[in-house]
Amino acid sequence: MTMHHRLFAILLLAASGGTLAGGAADTLLQTYRDQGAGPFQAETGRTLWTKSFTAKDEPRGCTDCHGTDLTRAGRHRKTGKPIQPMSPAVNPKRLSDPKKIEKWFLRNCKWTLGRECTPQEKGDYLTYLRNPDN
Repeated sequence: MTMHHRLFAILLLAASGGTLAGGAADTLLQTYRDQGAGPFQAETGRTLWTKSFTAKDEPRGCTDCHGTDLTRAGRHRKTGKPIQPMSPAVNPKRLSDPKKIEKWFLRNCKWTLGRECTPQEKGDYLTYLRNPDN
């Protein structure tokens, strides 16, 4: 394979990763709209992302493990395990699988908020993760 073909293959993979991430997030956002949520706001998602909640009598927040810079890796606050960046621009796999997104919403919302996230909260989070600069 020539260098030109390799570069083309890398660009094609990168482009498809972004498309997959957009497609999965778009599908979930529509699901949340069908449940009566919306419109979704990146700024509301950012506020939720940086907010401290109290669960099991201790303060918790998304940034405790994921940090405030979505392009950088985080670290689980209890286990110390590395967490890949949340930004699909840096980590194209991040928002590419609706089942994984829902799994992590369930687990992380219960741990962070002490309850499941509402469809509105999920939509705002996803909108922020996709568009952190808006």
